Amino acid sequence: MRIDAHHHLWDLSRREQPWMDGPWADPIRRSYALSDLAPHLTGHGIDGTLVVQSSSSYEETAELLTLAAGEGPIAGVVGWADLRDPALAEVLAALPAGLVGVRHQVQDEPDPDWLVRPDVLRGLGTLADAGLVYDLLVTPRELPAARTAVRAVPHLAFVLDHAAKPAVARGDWQPWANALTALAGLPNVSCKLSGLVTEADWDAWRPQQILPYARHVLKAFGPGRVMFGSDWPVCTLAAGYEDVVALAEAATGHLGETERSDVFGGTAGRVYGIGTPPAPEPPGP
Repeated sequence: MRIDAHHHLWDLSRREQPWMDGPWADPIRRSYALSDLAPHLTGHGIDGTLVVQSSSSYEETAELLTLAAGEGPIAGVVGWADLRDPALAEVLAALPAGLVGVRHQVQDEPDPDWLVRPDVLRGLGTLADAGLVYDLLVTPRELPAARTAVRAVPHLAFVLDHAAKPAVARGDWQPWANALTALAGLPNVSCKLSGLVTEADWDAWRPQQILPYARHVLKAFGPGRVMFGSDWPVCTLAAGYEDVVALAEAATGHLGETERSDVFGGTAGRVYGIGTPPAPEPPGP
């Protein structure tokens, strides 16, 4: 199964997106539905997707779960939940089926050590007990805390979104590269090959500026722990869906067929438990 492991959908008639906090977001300041994404999936042979939260809202999470329950390509939802809530286990149990992971905009927290607060670590343990994945939305500033959290909850599967957003536009390499390698040394974390075009110069980026970052991700984690994500429609601030796919294909061009298959579906399927057929029924007596 070929999977886009990271995209968004939002309806601005239902709720605002607070992170769209300036004129920079004007090109994407509209609603995006699954019907807008579908032609891109068809054009690039994408069989299934993971839709990811964009607001800190249980209502949005419930809407995405309802959408995923219908006919269509969505194979799972990475929603939002309040990790600090002592009743988190009960809240998660009350959500509809289809939730495979949880994410919070850690990059927007004033405290760079937010992930290692005791109440947050307790919540991460609750996610592990529920069999869910935690998506890390962090920048290089929060990578040290992310590594501490990953080590502290070894029974939870973590996925690093957007390779922790290296400053591609400035050409910054360190401390991002070493911190990413250190995080990749922990076996319970994978990484999405996503979001790099919007960390580059939106109007003047070139593949040769982005590919070293993508290849470092592949070297650090290995293809078996890397998964392609388009980050659509946010990616359209800098590139079309086809450009993002082309970049991922260029970054993985040196890999064998099995390794490319991991990046474009196998890893996401294993980590999130999606995209695999159900086990056959045992034979009767």
